[in-house]
Amino acid sequence: MEPRRPQRALRNRLLCVLCGLCGSILFVAEAQTPPQQAVVETSAGTFVLDLDPAAAPNTTAYFVKLAASGAYDGTTFHRAVKYGMVQGGDPLTKDPARRALYGTGGQNAVKAEARAAKMTRGSVAAVLVPGKPDSAGSQFFIVLADQPALDNQYTVFAHVADGIEVLQTISETPIDDKGVATERVEIRHIAIRETPAEPFVTESAAALGAYRAVLDSSAGPITIELFVDKAPNTVRQFMRLAAAGVYNGMAFHRVAPGFVVQTGALSSRTAPLTAKQQALVHNLPPEFNDTKHMKGIVSMARGDAPDSATTSFFICTGASAALDGVYTAFGHVVEGMAAVDAIEAAPRTGETPNSRIELKTVRIEKRP
Repeated sequence: MEPRRPQRALRNRLLCVLCGLCGSILFVAEAQTPPQQAVVETSAGTFVLDLDPAAAPNTTAYFVKLAASGAYDGTTFHRAVKYGMVQGGDPLTKDPARRALYGTGGQNAVKAEARAAKMTRGSVAAVLVPGKPDSAGSQFFIVLADQPALDNQYTVFAHVADGIEVLQTISETPIDDKGVATERVEIRHIAIRETPAEPFVTESAAALGAYRAVLDSSAGPITIELFVDKAPNTVRQFMRLAAAGVYNGMAFHRVAPGFVVQTGALSSRTAPLTAKQQALVHNLPPEFNDTKHMKGIVSMARGDAPDSATTSFFICTGASAALDGVYTAFGHVVEGMAAVDAIEAAPRTGETPNSRIELKTVRIEKRP
């Protein structure tokens, strides 16, 4: 993706009632408020679940009730299938001395609910005692790959929104011949929150114009004013990628003096994208405009296809009329051109810097 030189909604408020027949706890939705997430902090990292009370109101409510009371704090993921599944939530796992009983606690608390037609990657389901549909309780399992053999068998009450990589790491926990984890991966705390709005999705183009981007590079900060009026979709996507941390830990991988310095290549990133970040990356329709590619103009890099831009972008260090109208210009440097000059002057072999030039972060902030 190189520029060429001139030669070419809903949370439930709940009532708890006791089933007179079996003593199981039932929950009845009383009112609805915005969607909720569970932020699960573990000794292996944090992951986030989107709760689904519409699919499983009673199971979801019981999970929320236990999480709010701290009931999951100190429990472990006691079962794991590498890259396939993790299971946790048994209150007995708080006590290492009761390891022989792991998997038997916290059951028979919620009546049976609808079974999910599909058990897909990231589904979170209630654990059941075989043959006992009313045996759901505190225990849950999360599948890390599609599991068609489990379709129509379990109640799914949440889905992984972020942190599937953490769960994959947990799935690598060593197990014994009975499938019980031999090392403790603890749930430290589960916090329930309203699902935060994803930034820069619903704002109008005019509202996006109130922001600017600040590139924190190893050569110094570079502040970019964004051309919302000329490339609104490109600006929105750039802001979303930046807010999600996609540009964190990248490098200026190309230096072509008098032409461009370029960054944003995923191959230059020090760590792989998370699943949530990867989901944001896609090809961009071009928004070619009348901006002249002069020194300081910021434009999207692309391949031969006009719609092949994704994350990589460049800053012009000289005028290049050959780029006009064929690359999407979406901003210009308003502060920090000295840092751009320093990057341009870095020792290189061909167009590759001899030493790594960091793009630490891209920060989106309100304009002063």
